[in-house]
Amino acid sequence: MESQVAIIGAGISGLLACKYTLSKGFHPIVFEAKSSIGGAWTKAVETTKLQTPKPAYQFSDFPWPSTVEEDFPNPHQVFDYIQSYANHFDLLRHIKFNTKVLSIEYEGPSEEEMQSWSMWGGIGDPFGSKGKWKVIVEDAQNFSTEVHLVDFVILCVGRFSDIPNIPEFPPNQGPEVFHGKVMHSMDYAAMDDKSAADFVKGKQITVVGFQKSALDIAMECSLANGTEHPCTVLYRKEHWNVPDYLPWGVPLTYLYLNRFSELLVHKPGEGFLLSLLATLLSPVRWAFSKFVESHIKNKLRLAKFGMVPKHSFHTEINSCLISTVPEKFYDKVEEGSINLKKSKSFGFCKEGVLVNGEAQPLKTDLVILATGFQGDKKLRDIFVSPTFKDYIAGSLDATVPLYRVIAGPVRGGIPPRTTPRTFAVQADLWA
Repeated sequence: MESQVAIIGAGISGLLACKYTLSKGFHPIVFEAKSSIGGAWTKAVETTKLQTPKPAYQFSDFPWPSTVEEDFPNPHQVFDYIQSYANHFDLLRHIKFNTKVLSIEYEGPSEEEMQSWSMWGGIGDPFGSKGKWKVIVEDAQNFSTEVHLVDFVILCVGRFSDIPNIPEFPPNQGPEVFHGKVMHSMDYAAMDDKSAADFVKGKQITVVGFQKSALDIAMECSLANGTEHPCTVLYRKEHWNVPDYLPWGVPLTYLYLNRFSELLVHKPGEGFLLSLLATLLSPVRWAFSKFVESHIKNKLRLAKFGMVPKHSFHTEINSCLISTVPEKFYDKVEEGSINLKKSKSFGFCKEGVLVNGEAQPLKTDLVILATGFQGDKKLRDIFVSPTFKDYIAGSLDATVPLYRVIAGPVRGGIPPRTTPRTFAVQADLWA
């Protein structure tokens, strides 16, 4: 009998997992809570562009079509590409749409026994015979539940969806006292393009955050309202958001996204030689960072707008926080259709937003919280067992460049202790 593999999520990772489990002779069943494949690309802000250069963001066995000429395709082009991949490899028939996974639980050995294991199933066999995963799912249309017993589970739940990260506010300064509307960027992105444009038209808007969603939404608001109703971007700290991936004409991949760049950083559990090498190469690490910073400062005129970060580009990219700046974003800042305002904290009052250190509130009709998602909570909550909740997320201090956002494979109990099992989360409170 074929081994059954449950794949949770039908975004890019879920589709890849489905394709490759099929190629290995397994029987995959993909649970997708929405009615479509694509994950975060199902709904995106109109002005969003792919942040990774197209050649570095493609399936190895399914290149981009020649009709897509842009280096940074728009969301519709990305979604069509993903859809074509799924159709080409006939993956849709393995997906159960509108099916939300309520919980997963390992049935078999006791937790006490599993905690003593250092390898899958206690023997290093990912498809051992000691137990099964019980996956409980709910049909989103009729709310009926089903139980599936499978041999292996692959989590492809993503980190930029589902559970919004909402800042905490002092008593009597939360959204409930505000007479305007407060929404998360997730809800804004869920609108179709025309509805979103009509929704922000003529409103005084404050966007909270300074990462990709915040910048894209602020850009859309400035295009809709111009200088008549400038959009305010409220941020906590400056970031090295990049205008392109060619600092002074050198591809960023040559500096940071290769095996040599991994030798420049200290890693958890590294041996003496790797530690010594990273220390000896620290001047190279510093030079790479300064090289990229000089390009960003020059091209975006950051000093002119007081937006030069206090931390290094090296710190930024190792925190997995790099995002691209929409084209002409700082031109909009210069013309006055986007205002940048820094604050350590904020709250609400009846008229608008209370900015830390300012006596007068920022009068606002609409606040859009581009404050990220709680990817770690989504990952933990899917497990019934406290043991798995703890093991699956690991330590935030244990992330390694090029291996973040990897949830280590878990089957037959505790994951192998020699494999990465950390899950990087968007740690900034509100950017």
